[in-house]
This record gives sequence, structure tokens and C-alpha cells, in this order.
Amino acid sequence: MKKFAAAICGLIVTATSMSAFGATDKAKLDGRLRDASAVIREIMATPDKGIPSNILAGASCVVVIPSFKKGAFLVGAQYGQGAATCRTARGWSAPVFVQLTGGSFGFQIGGQATDLVLVAMNQNGLQEMLKNKFKLGGDAAASAGPVGRNAQAGTDWKLNAEFLSYSRSKGLFAGIDLDGTVLSQNQDDTRTFYGADLPFETVLKGNQKTPADALGFVRTVAKFFVASKNAKNE
Repeated sequence: MKKFAAAICGLIVTATSMSAFGATDKAKLDGRLRDASAVIREIMATPDKGIPSNILAGASCVVVIPSFKKGAFLVGAQYGQGAATCRTARGWSAPVFVQLTGGSFGFQIGGQATDLVLVAMNQNGLQEMLKNKFKLGGDAAASAGPVGRNAQAGTDWKLNAEFLSYSRSKGLFAGIDLDGTVLSQNQDDTRTFYGADLPFETVLKGNQKTPADALGFVRTVAKFFVASKNAKNE
């Protein structure tokens, strides 16, 4: 009976993952970018509880996963779809589409959905972003990021992380431990959005013009990150 329940659970998880990462039409991708923009705006509307300006100012890339889902019934599964952009000499790049997956095992029942933001803090983080796939806490060091206007990364252990991670659920915003999750390119969605197979490196290095449908997301990131950079230099 237990084996049967576990098998059924595995099929549910697999079916959910397949539906999450299957082909997506252009309208849904436009909606995902709008959702990602909204996540950033809402987080930055409460600076005393948001991402510190000095961290935003030093960021190389930003990944936003609206409604990252975590469900569990004997076998836990985590998945989410989002968008990423990186800082270039000409401003923030056109976005690419990414997916975040992970799993956990053990007796656990329940589920939750939350918004996630990953901030690549240095060139190592940028280089990881250009790969097809990498594991947080494995291939790339990741830490729960500090929160609040005056929070400081300073010279403490957080500077050793390629990525700082944040979550927002039910109005609460905080750093989160995402070790073990895998960030990978969603090549199908990127192809659908641009109408061609574009290497992630080409897009994230700023060598692809930002489509009109993506300007809202890129401008939202640029608005807050440029402001943070200016504040850092004052």
C-alpha cells in the first residue's frame, strides 16, 4: 500500500512538473514578465523590509520567480518559472526565461507558493547565469540575503556567495535558503518569446535588443537598481 501511494505521488509530481515546464505561448510569457515586474515594485515599495540598496547596487544579475511553488505529500517537489536580466555596459539586458527546480524527501504534507528573487552578486554569479544549468549551494554558493534599508553585506560571509536569495509569501519578505535547487535555462520559452534559438549568453550580455513586450520588466529592474547605485555613490 505504501509503495502504491508513493508511486501515485511520483506520478502526480511528474505530471505537475511536465505541465509546469511544457511549451508556453507568447501571451503567458508576457504575463510572466508583468508578474515579475510587479514582484520587484511591491518589494521595493517597502524599503525598510526590502533588499538593501547596497546589495542592489552591486548586483550583476537579477532573477525573479513569481509564485514559486512547493508542495509535498511523502515526496516533496519544488518548481517555478521566471525571468532573468543582467547588468551590461549598455544597461540591463533583454530577459531570458529560466526555471527553478528542486526536491526533498520525507514525511511531509502541505504546500505553499511564494515569490522568489535571486541576486547574482559578482562575476562568478554572472558566469553561472551563462550556463545551461547550475545548482545553488553546489555549483554556485548561495546565501539567504539580508533584509532592510540599513542591512549591510559588508565584509562578512555573505560576500562569499555568488547569489543572495529572497522570498515573499503572504506579505512577508525575508532571505531564504535555496541550497539544492537547480536554476536552468528554459530554452523553449526563450525561443517562443524571441522567435529564434538565441544563446543565453548572447541575450544576457546585452547583444539582443529588448523586445517591446519586455521593456516593462527591464525598465522596472533598471529603475530601482540605477537608483540604488546612485545612492551608493552619494
